[in-house]
Amino acid sequence: MLEEKSQARWPKEITVRSDTFRAQKFPENYLPKLFAFAKSEEDEKRAKAAAAIFLEYHCTGNGLGRLKKTEISQLIEKWDRFSQWKSFLEQTYSIWADVRYFPILQRKGEKASVTFENSWMEERTFGGKRGHEGTDLMTAFDEPGRYPAVSMTDGTVLHKGWLPKGGYRIGILSPHGGYFYYAHLDSYAEIEEGDTVQAGQLIGFVGNSGYGVEGTKGKFATHLHVGIYLNPGKEEISVNPYWILKYLEQKKLTYTPG
Repeated sequence: MLEEKSQARWPKEITVRSDTFRAQKFPENYLPKLFAFAKSEEDEKRAKAAAAIFLEYHCTGNGLGRLKKTEISQLIEKWDRFSQWKSFLEQTYSIWADVRYFPILQRKGEKASVTFENSWMEERTFGGKRGHEGTDLMTAFDEPGRYPAVSMTDGTVLHKGWLPKGGYRIGILSPHGGYFYYAHLDSYAEIEEGDTVQAGQLIGFVGNSGYGVEGTKGKFATHLHVGIYLNPGKEEISVNPYWILKYLEQKKLTYTPG
């Protein structure tokens, strides 16, 4: 059983704008437990588990141990007692509740089509010094157009087109309000702004577009930049996609080259 500390309090320092929340650091060995706790279609149940584990990991200092399935339920009940839980959960839903599939299809016959690291807020200089608000998925072969990119979530296409930094990009609003941003595409699928998409649907092909005027390609290696934002269209808040992508590594779709 988990030991619940009598001094447990709601962490006021963790808000949606705090560095801790935006970094979304997660104990990696507990990501598979989210699979065991909630079936793939149980989106909100998975998000509740992610929220409770995140709070316990960052706020109480409690050792999580092996964290059995029943103990995850206990964690949810523990944090649900706080009045702040509802609003915190709504923000967590935007990040975790709608994700279904890894955004690059696994090519049959390749052991590893993609590699990636936690590059959150690493320095970038194009367009001025800034932090990297996303994760770069590097393809095994530096070949634009080789790897299909798919939507991680159901949703609606809000943006499609060129950005100087992002090149050919697509932005999709998920049902719980997360904005999922896919950049540096080589080309698009037959998809337009306003279209409804399903998780796993083709949105384009991974490329190396961007860092210049429209049509600029080849300034860097082929990869897909993934970003996740809250409050799209308002005062947007970026959050680190790395841990979500680590979770989705076990949810890769495959394809056979034509």
